[in-house]
Amino acid sequence: MKTPIGEIIEICLLAGKIMLQSGAEIYRIEDTMNRIARACAMTESHSYVTPTGIFLSLQGEEQDLEQTKFLRIAWREIDLNKIVQVNEISRKMSEGELTIQQAHDALLSIEKAQSLYPFWQQLLAAALASGFFALMFGGIGIDFLSAVAAGGLGFLLYAKANRRIEVKFFAEFLAAFSIGALAYFFSFLGLDIQIDKVIIGSVMPLVPGVLITNAVRDLMAGDLVSGLARGTEAFLTAFAIGSGVAVILAVLI
Repeated sequence: MKTPIGEIIEICLLAGKIMLQSGAEIYRIEDTMNRIARACAMTESHSYVTPTGIFLSLQGEEQDLEQTKFLRIAWREIDLNKIVQVNEISRKMSEGELTIQQAHDALLSIEKAQSLYPFWQQLLAAALASGFFALMFGGIGIDFLSAVAAGGLGFLLYAKANRRIEVKFFAEFLAAFSIGALAYFFSFLGLDIQIDKVIIGSVMPLVPGVLITNAVRDLMAGDLVSGLARGTEAFLTAFAIGSGVAVILAVLI
């Protein structure tokens, strides 16, 4: 019994949705969906992915067996583990190791799964990274400790605001603002810190490095719309971070 084309297009879109929401490159998403479609015996598959939506058209063996569907993507994050898992499912389907139903169940599990690392580990990593960045930029021991505190607070506020406030780029602005305020507060208390080193180190976990990398890779792959869109998003994110620091420094210093 052949699998209905509607079920095949759903599993392709589900795979693309997970990858796009997890921060995958556009060409990788399109290639994965096309591979899944071919593994499901589709004669033709045409996918077009942007940072906010997925178009997919499939055609079966019969000429009139064709379906096109669009999926809107409202939010995105960075979760490379989910991208790897979806790619693994795609490879197993291509090699005939997974049935369509097994692959669909596995994709649903991936979609519902929490991040590989619990939030407290992410927070600890961001705080320590901030401290070591401060040292790398020329800070000393007191700058390391101050950056750990400021970077941890900034990442915490960023994570909470990003989940509860739908205004784009506000979370980055708030986090950078709080980092600048805490760094100035430490200086006000009399701590002999280098405010610039503390602030620079603390905002590094907020810098959209993966977004910038993906924008360049999309442009190199010929996905001009997605590359420019992601590049603009990265620029606005960096602008929000810089604005948050600039505002607090302009007010307090």
